[in-house]
Amino acid sequence: MARKKRDIILSALREIGIADYDFDVAPQEMASALGRLEAMMAAWTARGLLLGYVFGSPPDLDAESGIPAYAEEAVVTNLGLRLAPSYGRQVMDGTASVAHTAYSDLMLQMGCIPERQYPETMPTGSGNARCGYGGEFFPQPCTDGI
Repeated sequence: MARKKRDIILSALREIGIADYDFDVAPQEMASALGRLEAMMAAWTARGLLLGYVFGSPPDLDAESGIPAYAEEAVVTNLGLRLAPSYGRQVMDGTASVAHTAYSDLMLQMGCIPERQYPETMPTGSGNARCGYGGEFFPQPCTDGI
């Protein structure tokens, strides 16, 4: 069972030293953090990182996040990086390193390799002989269904 969005946000706040036992997190701050979580997950989804995050309309703190357990570290630490400036906090090097490594590992695990379509005006370059094309430039894909 996936954790609730509230739990993910509180874990991210603990990661940057805003623990719920030191500071009371105001409802407005939780709503703002939820907006940052939703924006981050939307950006990751747009990059092809499909984790099963449940987007709410309207967003609800007590809704299930849909984030699998193997992705929680990446989500929590990266959300902490995004929330830290709002609280005037410096993120520790270890947290930034863990966030980067966890995100990179997640991208590798999901097999997200961005596709690139080169323009037909771009030279293929040295060592890129196009067998059968005979051209010096990248060919455009066939769009007529052939």
